[in-house]
Amino acid sequence: MPHPFRLGLIIGGLLALAACDQTMQRPQEGGPGRGPALIQSEAPVSQPPQPVAPPLLARQELDQGRLAGGRPPASAPATRDGSAAKLAVPSSNLIALRPPGAEVNRDNFGVIDDNPVHSTQEQPISTFSIDVDRGAYALVRRFLRQGQLPPKDAVRVEELINYFDYAYAPPKQREPPFSLITEIGPTPWNPGSHLLHIGIKGFMVPRDQRPAANLVFLIDVSGSMNSPDKLPLLKSAFKLLVNQLEPRDRVAMVVYAGASGVVLEPTPGDEKGRMVAALEQLSAGGSTHGSAGIQLAYAMAEQGRIPGGINRVILATDGDFNVGTVNHEQLIDLIEKQRAGGIGLTTLGFGQGNYNDRLMEQLADKGDGHYAYIDNLQEANKVLVEELSSTLETIARDVKIQIEFNPARVAEYRLVGYENRRLAREDFSNDKVDAGDIGSGHSVTALYEISLRGGDRTRLEPRRYAQPQGKGGDSLGDELAFLRLRYKAPSGDAPSRLSERPIHWSEAHRTLAETSDDYRFAAAVAGFGQLLRGGRYTEGFKYEDVAELARGASRQDPFGYRGEFLGLVQLAKGLDRRPGD
Repeated sequence: MPHPFRLGLIIGGLLALAACDQTMQRPQEGGPGRGPALIQSEAPVSQPPQPVAPPLLARQELDQGRLAGGRPPASAPATRDGSAAKLAVPSSNLIALRPPGAEVNRDNFGVIDDNPVHSTQEQPISTFSIDVDRGAYALVRRFLRQGQLPPKDAVRVEELINYFDYAYAPPKQREPPFSLITEIGPTPWNPGSHLLHIGIKGFMVPRDQRPAANLVFLIDVSGSMNSPDKLPLLKSAFKLLVNQLEPRDRVAMVVYAGASGVVLEPTPGDEKGRMVAALEQLSAGGSTHGSAGIQLAYAMAEQGRIPGGINRVILATDGDFNVGTVNHEQLIDLIEKQRAGGIGLTTLGFGQGNYNDRLMEQLADKGDGHYAYIDNLQEANKVLVEELSSTLETIARDVKIQIEFNPARVAEYRLVGYENRRLAREDFSNDKVDAGDIGSGHSVTALYEISLRGGDRTRLEPRRYAQPQGKGGDSLGDELAFLRLRYKAPSGDAPSRLSERPIHWSEAHRTLAETSDDYRFAAAVAGFGQLLRGGRYTEGFKYEDVAELARGASRQDPFGYRGEFLGLVQLAKGLDRRPGD
């Protein structure tokens, strides 16, 4: 028999272990019967603000806490402002805690670096592809309405600007397929510089002249779509589109999850009951086999092809493809080949938490289509009802803009936004280089901030060994810049066409009050987008200045979008507390 003293030690050890086990299973804050949960590096989605930030703990301390009698890990002490104090441990040993059951945000946004300031003497020519996507604005709105500032890379300033319609005069005939306006005035955030405002308005094809449409709805029904802001919203959005179809149109539906399948063969546009019934039967479940779905959707589009009509796949999904061919380059190659064969691709994004914004934008760009993010039914109505013609019908392809600034007049310039649309100078005349497309009735807006030669608010230090300024620029009078625009016909392989015009300083407005409402509103949105991205070039411009500028330029607002913008500015002001604000 064991010695009595040893027996006592054994019994005491067993009791201690039992106490340790009980302590570790005791309910912790955040859920019944749950121990402390470990978070991945991603941030929680839509979590309400916590009075104390989740503490950071050293892995070693956590392990010791579990071993030393079951002691729960110590929380970091709170500072006076309610945030958790940092512990003096190496950052490589830190992990974060999150409330048990919280969703993990794996949203993916492409990295964007702000366009730099260029010296006109060193680089007088700027070239970029037009962009009519608007997805970034709806994403920014979603974040702000959830009480969060959007990630910097989710803010593409040109998409915020182009979300709004502007009162540009449309062309009176199909050729050329758009009108072009320019306007120059003071920069609201930098009194020492000016903005060059470029506006394009596409020809609006009357509804009864729209070509027949052959559409394939490619719908993600994977398990992650089982959320009110995903599949249910998607169904309602497509019902809006179905109601706009004509008898001469055709619709097919393909779904994908663990496998892909056809739920509706090509169906005439007047059989709306069949289309709605097909939508109603959809339910979410399985993994996301997106590549197989795209291949099947293109096969259905080929089956229902309408010669001379609109042949387009509309992809609706909440995120990335995680089964099958997940090589995005292969997907893009497939989409480019189908585009060359006359079948385009439009992408509609839904939901959050696993959303691949970068991929959705890329796929639409390569498919000669548009990308929109649907965060509510009003946005679905805007994209699929109010802007149906521009969403579906292309009036000009591969539209490129090139500005040559006169070094005798302009010292510096900076393109606001369009960071992922920049082109090399030689790409402008190369018809093999893909660029953005303009849909029926679309408007496109671009802004350059320019500093005149001899001004005192330039951002670049003067070059010591700069070459003397030639006389070529001086002989052009008050010419500030020369604008060139290239575009192709919506179909066929005909060479691109060139439109060009000079821009004169005599056209400039001397005060903001003299500029148009569209000029001031676009400038306000540009300032807002730059502030959300950190305000690198906005000097002392604040959200209050954005609101004041936009409020005075919102008299024409038939759908309330400019009024909604003012509300988002106020939300951002409350969330973005910077020193001095």
